Amino acid sequence: MKFQGALIKEQQVTFGVVIVKQYVLSNKIEAENLIASFQAQVFGGCPVVLMAQDSRGIPTYYGRKDIVDFLASIPLQSIPWKEYTLN
Repeated sequence: MKFQGALIKEQQVTFGVVIVKQYVLSNKIEAENLIASFQAQVFGGCPVVLMAQDSRGIPTYYGRKDIVDFLASIPLQSIPWKEYTLN
């Protein structure tokens, strides 16, 4: 499975961000399971935040509050997105 994500280091915290569909953020169990999978299989145990965009392109973040607050304060374009593969 290919997905868009980013690995970011900010203020001594390294974390991952993964783009998901909007409905994923509505299901906390699915969101938490996805976070655990991405942490273990892609981002080496780093905290992971999920991001979905609405029809206008406005992002919503789900995950650790301090990271969500940080991401909400920066422009979406400043995140270094790249394509990852999850087997």
